[in-house]
Amino acid sequence: MKTIKTALVASAAAASFIAADVHAATEWNVSLWGKRRAFTENVEKLAELVEAKTDGEFTLNISYGGLSKARENLDGISFGAFEMAQFCSFYHTDKNPTITVTELPFSQDVSLSRISDIYTEVFKHPEVKKDLARWNATLLMPTPLPQYNLVGKGEPIGTLEDFEGMRIRGPGGIMGVLGKLGAVKTGVPFSEVRQAMDSGVIDAASFAPHAHLATTTYKVGQWATTNLNLGSANCPVVVNTDALDMLEPAHREALLGSVEEALDYYVENYEQNTTARFEAAKDETNITEVTFTAEQTARLNELAESVRQEWIETHKGDFDAKAVFDFTAKLFAEQ
Repeated sequence: MKTIKTALVASAAAASFIAADVHAATEWNVSLWGKRRAFTENVEKLAELVEAKTDGEFTLNISYGGLSKARENLDGISFGAFEMAQFCSFYHTDKNPTITVTELPFSQDVSLSRISDIYTEVFKHPEVKKDLARWNATLLMPTPLPQYNLVGKGEPIGTLEDFEGMRIRGPGGIMGVLGKLGAVKTGVPFSEVRQAMDSGVIDAASFAPHAHLATTTYKVGQWATTNLNLGSANCPVVVNTDALDMLEPAHREALLGSVEEALDYYVENYEQNTTARFEAAKDETNITEVTFTAEQTARLNELAESVRQEWIETHKGDFDAKAVFDFTAKLFAEQ
């Protein structure tokens, strides 16, 4: 009897270990869109690092469009349809008003590495964390993008007055400034930008290098700005807060401990490959580069200041917008 009892105990213990092993394996679903590109390399690198650090026990299953539409990723995170997602704050500013502060035109020539640091710090602000908590979301890491510049068709810009009546596809912060010069914000689906420019539906598009490459604006455009410096988009990576809280310590450490390395890889890859490739593409197509003068830049900054103040006024009743703005502005000023 003693031998049988010992065997049963040993068998139960083995079963317990097997169950623990099964339980330890964790797979998160990650909702992205489009296809793998420079814009998603932070998530791809993160997945690689997490799997390596946990010997495959924790994996990130990345889906490009198979889990949700891009503009619905935050909603999917909120009710746990998937554990991780990327979205752009300008897709739905009412859902994430605090982080739109980073898209304001701060009129600074900021490096991609610095943008990464700034966004990371802004994500830690109490008002920002509270804002995203409404969606059961925790901001994991930014997707830093360079300052947006225009590629346009037609005669190159000579003066700021040339923006009058120009139909431009661009985000809120930039268009807030150019709109004051008479530019008209014109919505066009991303996939149709080149066709829209070629046919005259829009005169110019404002993007970071990877998006100009993806839409091939440089193949139909005749001019491109070099120093607009009126901001870029904020497209963070978020996780479902409940899912994050339920991770076992080793997996949580592997995830959070890999963010900085993933971002470093992303920045280096973007600068050495994407930005360099866009510059080469412009050279090959002989696009005329438009560089704003000191006087023109000063005028743009005057208009940018009014846009920044309008942002504070718009959101002051929803959260401490002045505190969030001042915190962010200070970060942009620290070069």
